Amino acid sequence: MDADVSGYSDHLTETDLRLLSAVAPPEKVAPGGAPFPGGIEARLADPRVFDAVFGPAAVAAGEAVLVSPFLAFSVAVCRAVSDLSTLDYLPERSGLRQRIPVFDTPELRDFLGSAARRLFLAELLASFTRVASGRYRVRSGGRSRTRRFSELDPVRLAGLLEATPEESRPGIYRRLGDVSLFLAGVFPDYAAAHALGQVDVARLLRAARVPRAERDGLAAAPALDLLEYLGARWYRAALATAPVHTGRLAVVGEVAGRFRQARRILNHVADRYLLGPDSPWFGRPGS
Repeated sequence: MDADVSGYSDHLTETDLRLLSAVAPPEKVAPGGAPFPGGIEARLADPRVFDAVFGPAAVAAGEAVLVSPFLAFSVAVCRAVSDLSTLDYLPERSGLRQRIPVFDTPELRDFLGSAARRLFLAELLASFTRVASGRYRVRSGGRSRTRRFSELDPVRLAGLLEATPEESRPGIYRRLGDVSLFLAGVFPDYAAAHALGQVDVARLLRAARVPRAERDGLAAAPALDLLEYLGARWYRAALATAPVHTGRLAVVGEVAGRFRQARRILNHVADRYLLGPDSPWFGRPGS
């Protein structure tokens, strides 16, 4: 089934569908506001839906929180398509809170030209509105020990690989790729300011099975570069070890090859639409 039908209907709530029907009925979608051919996604891209979710009136009334995070993120990703159609460059982080223009918008537009990749970004963002954490047990030195994990802590999440049988690891690899992309895309300044220490970097490189000859160079890499490298590697590991290859897993492989573009698009979406002092979507990691 088409990603526009099955992918979105899997996540949209009754409240979401009522809003879409009220604001942008299918037969009344503005021609200039539908960059995608028909269906739910064309309605998500309608400027009237964007105003209903992110417009000043909606924000002032607190109405944005009434829709699901997935709908809001889908609208923001669709809006990025419109944004990039008129931009020659996007700012890139050259250091903590420093920006330089990078003229790569044709590549970013190409990334967003895929309906499956647009859906991937919306699902990724929605998946981090609730973060799983917990405890697990491992045996070390003949003793059983309890360890903690959190989906927002790549080091602790990677530790699960030691305690997980081979057939269950593809899901962990996928989530490690997700958290790398989420941190680098939505909270890049936080990721840079709280760069991993040498011990943690070494653990991640070992967990990712990075060849020993490459580890020294990567250990000294900037935080965003390291997250890009590891995130793409985790996604490729998920693809390589999965027992069954689905269409959605194929998109994971595509994103692995275009990880920087995905990260840059999320930087734009997060900076412009998702973050701020009153944002209902994400709190800063560690807060």
